[in-house]
Amino acid sequence: MDAEEWIESIIRALMFLAGILGNNWLAIRSLPGHKSPIRTNEVLFLNLAVSNLITNYLVDLPDTMADFADRWFLGETFCGVFRFCADLSETSSIYSTFFISVFWYQKLVGSLKRGGAPVQLDSLRLVACLLAGSWTVALVFSIPHFFFVAVEGANESHEDCVDVFPSPSAMQTYEALYLTLANAIPIAGIVYASVQIVITLLQNQRRIKGHNSDTKDMAKDDSKGHERSISTVSGPGSSSDHRDTPSLSNIHISMPGSSCPVEGPSGHSSPSSPLNGEANRENRVGAPPSLSRPSQPPAKPSPSSSTQVRAAKSVVAVASVFLVCWLTHLLLRITNNIHTSSIVVEVASYIAASYTCIIPYIFLHGVKKLSCSCRG
Repeated sequence: MDAEEWIESIIRALMFLAGILGNNWLAIRSLPGHKSPIRTNEVLFLNLAVSNLITNYLVDLPDTMADFADRWFLGETFCGVFRFCADLSETSSIYSTFFISVFWYQKLVGSLKRGGAPVQLDSLRLVACLLAGSWTVALVFSIPHFFFVAVEGANESHEDCVDVFPSPSAMQTYEALYLTLANAIPIAGIVYASVQIVITLLQNQRRIKGHNSDTKDMAKDDSKGHERSISTVSGPGSSSDHRDTPSLSNIHISMPGSSCPVEGPSGHSSPSSPLNGEANRENRVGAPPSLSRPSQPPAKPSPSSSTQVRAAKSVVAVASVFLVCWLTHLLLRITNNIHTSSIVVEVASYIAASYTCIIPYIFLHGVKKLSCSCRG
């Protein structure tokens, strides 16, 4: 191999190692604890990790070995397994990402707008049915690759594993169905869920800022009213206000067991009464100002709410990487369907490998599991 081919092979090997490490890590950290039941997000992450590991072990590793050997040396039988696993894991990974995006969008809306109410994808039965359906679709589109393959090349030193369909029209029909059902539809769902997540996060942030500003304004108004009340009580004009206030000594207080009020010599209630004495003291110093409490500040986000927000942001990050990788991958496959080119196929393979080696770390960071501590 020349220097350029060595560099490409080394890059491919590094991507393979990063994918192996990240997806195994995601699978291990998604396993439930010894005493805790398995949850929906753990099932989805495990499914995504398994899908990507099929790509890592049965697609990326043989492809990397063939790159270093500069030819396909694994035989035609494994060529069929190679092409079968490539589309099987690719389709399952795309659908897993789609389900994860929808799940975290529902959890985010349920946490911020419905107080953490359960969502549809909290049902393990529903998630199991969706995953079974996605694996069925992946299996249906992968089976032809197991039969319509061949090892081709100009000579024995440049052989490659390629798809060989019975006719060009059969290949175009297959590619059109595959790109529509296994790529375009889930990609559209991922884009929609990601856009809704961004809109929900922006609305929640705007609502928090508006609530905080209103609370600060009310607190300032209440503090100003409190200062004015204190100046009224202790200032020089308090005597005139005292004269205008009805005297509390005119209140007749009935003693227990008596039908008549207790009065003093001048017809007023006796100052010796404890209740009247308290009233006179309040009359001398003035009634305490009635202050309205400022409204309570917004409660701090609960740990579960902050977790949903963090995970939802990681979904948006994954969706961004996904769109860059898979839209390019999709366009390259469409281009290869129109005009077959080994270079286009190789570039598409690199792009698919880059996706599987990046997203595990983003998801691990989003759910705060990007650490070596494996607590149950």
